[in-house]
Amino acid sequence: MKMLTPRLAALLLIPTLSLLNGCVAIGNRDAQRPNATLGQQLIDLQKARDTGALSEPEYQTQKAHLLQAK
Repeated sequence: MKMLTPRLAALLLIPTLSLLNGCVAIGNRDAQRPNATLGQQLIDLQKARDTGALSEPEYQTQKAHLLQAK
């Protein structure tokens, strides 16, 4: 089996680390905002309903839950 030269290893490692760094940054975006405002939560909930991720009854239940919690 042929070994990678240090220069070739570095050339392969730099783009890989750049990709991983981008994934970490994107994955942590929500972690930087642990307490979304009530308004933002309602907007997110409405988007979920509008895209079909939530049915109308599920939307109404979750909306009532958010409004009662605040």
